[in-house]
Amino acid sequence: MKRFILLVTAIITFQIVNAQYTEIINSKRPGFSESPYSIGTDVFQFETGMFYKTNNDENLLAIPKTYGGELFFRYGKFLEKLEFDAKITYQNDEIKNPFGNNYNEFGVSELAIGAKYLIYQKEYVDKSKEVRSWKRRNAFDKSRFIPSVGVYAGVHTNFLSEYYKDDAVSFKGAILLQNDFSDRLVLLTNLIADKITSDDNNYSYIVTMTYALSERWSYFIENQGIFKENDNEFHFGTGAAYLFSDNLQIDASVRTNFFEDYSFVYSSIGVAWRLDKHSDEIINKSSPLNQLTKKRKKRGNFFSRLFKKN
Repeated sequence: MKRFILLVTAIITFQIVNAQYTEIINSKRPGFSESPYSIGTDVFQFETGMFYKTNNDENLLAIPKTYGGELFFRYGKFLEKLEFDAKITYQNDEIKNPFGNNYNEFGVSELAIGAKYLIYQKEYVDKSKEVRSWKRRNAFDKSRFIPSVGVYAGVHTNFLSEYYKDDAVSFKGAILLQNDFSDRLVLLTNLIADKITSDDNNYSYIVTMTYALSERWSYFIENQGIFKENDNEFHFGTGAAYLFSDNLQIDASVRTNFFEDYSFVYSSIGVAWRLDKHSDEIINKSSPLNQLTKKRKKRGNFFSRLFKKN
């Protein structure tokens, strides 16, 4: 219980000069949305997983099964609010042939690089210091509807296997929002323009609600909408993550849609691990000198999707 209180306190403390880094790993997994916060400077993070997808399509030509793996590498450098990343995906698609013979296409289907930056960090009043009014201390803070805001820019390279090559490189841009409604409940909203300059360009949103069950366990629910020129898709997902140690997280998730003519089930398991070389300065406001600074790692918070700033 004492550890949990320390983790929650880290969310609302204001004496930390730079609020990006947390002592506990900040993973993007297992959902598809992304927080506006970075992982902190001098942190190397690897997030990898295996996925399996089955399809039920009434069309004669379809992809009934897909499986593969992905690696997402994240690195914080130069500024606490800045993060660089790279993603590579390898997959194997089983193609349904209208003449009854199935065949496979496989290889690197995605290789992208990008960066994100925190534009605005929402700060909250520490109501635990309100001693004159129990009602004020426990009332919902309406300012929590104001999100923290980040931006993302990336490039889809064309260093792909022959089955997945595009006409040329394309670009991705996103607005990343995060609302911390409580110490346990967080809402992430992503507004995305993907594959800009490509014939396969699309616009999408991802909304993810994450809740911490305990120090170690959290779960999420997620809705994703993808809008293309001639087709729209809406996906729904859920999953959970377990914090194995400060630098290691294990997760699992599943997602699907509910269309009559087309449906799929996507499942994934994965891990996130980091090499933490971060050090930072803080200002200790409780010190009589009020200006005393020292080097140490910041006290972090629990599960990456919830108590993180990533």
